[in-house]
Amino acid sequence: MGYLLGLDIGTSQVKALLVTVEGEIVGSTAQEYPLYAPRPGWMEQDPEDMWQGTVLALRKVLDKYDVDPSEVKGIGLSGQMHSSVFLDKDGTVIRPAILWNDTRTTKQCYEIESLVGKRLLLEEACNPALEGFTAPKVLWLREHEPENFTKVRWLVLVKDYIRYRLTGELKMELSDAAGTLLLNVKQRQWSKTIMGKLNLPMEILPELVGSSEIAGTINPEAAELTGLTVGTPVVGGGADNACGAVGAGIVAAGRAMISLGTSGVMLAHLDVPKLPNGGTIHMFNHAVKDRFYMMGVILSAGLSFRWFRDQFGQMESVLAESLDTDPYVLLSEAASHGTPGSQGVIFLPYLTGERTPHGDGNARGCFFGLSSSHQRRDLVRAILEGVGFAFRDSFCLLQQAGWTGKTVRCIGGGAKSRLWLEILASILGLQMQTLNVDEGPGLGAALLAGVGTGAFADTKEASEALIKVIDTIDPVEKWHSLYLEIYQVYKSLYPALKPMYDQMAKLF
Repeated sequence: MGYLLGLDIGTSQVKALLVTVEGEIVGSTAQEYPLYAPRPGWMEQDPEDMWQGTVLALRKVLDKYDVDPSEVKGIGLSGQMHSSVFLDKDGTVIRPAILWNDTRTTKQCYEIESLVGKRLLLEEACNPALEGFTAPKVLWLREHEPENFTKVRWLVLVKDYIRYRLTGELKMELSDAAGTLLLNVKQRQWSKTIMGKLNLPMEILPELVGSSEIAGTINPEAAELTGLTVGTPVVGGGADNACGAVGAGIVAAGRAMISLGTSGVMLAHLDVPKLPNGGTIHMFNHAVKDRFYMMGVILSAGLSFRWFRDQFGQMESVLAESLDTDPYVLLSEAASHGTPGSQGVIFLPYLTGERTPHGDGNARGCFFGLSSSHQRRDLVRAILEGVGFAFRDSFCLLQQAGWTGKTVRCIGGGAKSRLWLEILASILGLQMQTLNVDEGPGLGAALLAGVGTGAFADTKEASEALIKVIDTIDPVEKWHSLYLEIYQVYKSLYPALKPMYDQMAKLF
């Protein structure tokens, strides 16, 4: 028996997933670690917490499934994108990591656009300057913590730091490097142009490594701490979205997925890089060798549903406990008795601002079209439909970039709601597919380890050995034609409200 390990270094926990070399999921363990918000808008973590969490998760997974460490043939890592870890010349962490959801760097984003130029930035990095990316964090450090900045010898991302602790080899993996805003995405190399325009030294950027390329082996110190065997290969791994795509089989032209979790992602595989004409949509290097992916991001997808459950779903929460079910099931059941279009109510799911297509942190959610005749079920359905319309924003941009697929694979907690999938299918005019597994980025990381160590020939063979479509949901034609009309109203609401969003942001 041989095993592959996938480590997913997330924002709240590290997850260790065990898979056989034949592609059978054995099981997983997780270990939480703290998240710090020292000031409003700041989000940080201590890389040492992440390392200790990784050590515990690895020990737990080996013990729980009684695995002989010598049978672990390879390890892959997935990690939260963009989050910066600054190291000195000795490889010691200088300050807490500044995370992907930290919003302190608005000023630095404007500075990047000014110094590099929006057009040149898109040509090189294929993405706009946004607070979540890594480059603005480097400029913030230079401006606000100059003593720390002078100590910086290496800039790495979270999963690359953990790999460094496991192997002693300091490298940055390509799909994650694409999220720094410092990589020439099309040429797959660090951008001397951007680094020069920002007056940053190239020396702080580590050697690049491929996702399924062996980046190092477990060193004696890590082996003693984790229980792994010295010399076990560790591959580059991938950014969480890239690994999530591999773990959902989005590894060939025409394939796309929707991840319906707290946030929402619509991601499509691209054989060649293409950019749409407008909108805040991202293009990155894929964990599939020499390929790319594009994605739109909805900041409050499942979060919108959860907000309604927490604020207005107390009755369902109590009833669900007595029925041994989930309050989301009861809320969805109520919404299913409503009508398409929610009797004229439209929900904007901008509870925490929005990424795609507006890139506006000031945007806020609202219900449009409320009347005294509306019921709670209409509001619930409006939330499900509003998230669907937000996905259509991303879908339209993906089409502009040349994606022509007809099916979408759906993962995440929201994909358990058949009603939501029917609504998504009908709004997008696409067939929704559910899968036999939903293990997320950790699975993709494990499969990449399998490719790197020779268990699979490539990522396509790896994903198809394990991932199967188990159900399909077709668009409801009557719903689709109505939703297309409502979408035109939905699209007009943001530009109409934009001046009021900005005015209210100055007051609160």
